[in-house]
Amino acid sequence: MKRSRGFTLIELMITVGIIAILSAIAIPAYTDYVRRGRITEAFSALSGMRVKLEQYFQDNRTYAGACVAGTIAPLPAATANFSYACGGLGLTTYTLTATGQPGSTLDGFQYTVDQSNVRTTVMTPPSTWTANPACWVVKRDGSC
Repeated sequence: MKRSRGFTLIELMITVGIIAILSAIAIPAYTDYVRRGRITEAFSALSGMRVKLEQYFQDNRTYAGACVAGTIAPLPAATANFSYACGGLGLTTYTLTATGQPGSTLDGFQYTVDQSNVRTTVMTPPSTWTANPACWVVKRDGSC
């Protein structure tokens, strides 16, 4: 009797099915892991900018005129993940915003901080994460 070598079609189909199930679980988990790693870029830039604005305020006794090139507190350059904005500049107020770049994995994410260090998160589509207006969200469930 001749001994056959190789795999049967059933064995191959079971292997492909197992790989598909593992991929369906692993790929979304990995994508969230990478996204959480990229979010820290916004936290770092906003926190650094906040310190620079406080230095500007100590020198000038106002936030007006900050966030421009040539000052101690220039606005951070946009990156592949976030663009940055500085608004509400007044005598004693400012708002810094990091907005996820359209088309990136952070599209729909928006983080803000103001002169009182109040941190907020706004999530808009296509983001499916839960927003939390009381802090900077770092996980899908809206936790800080």
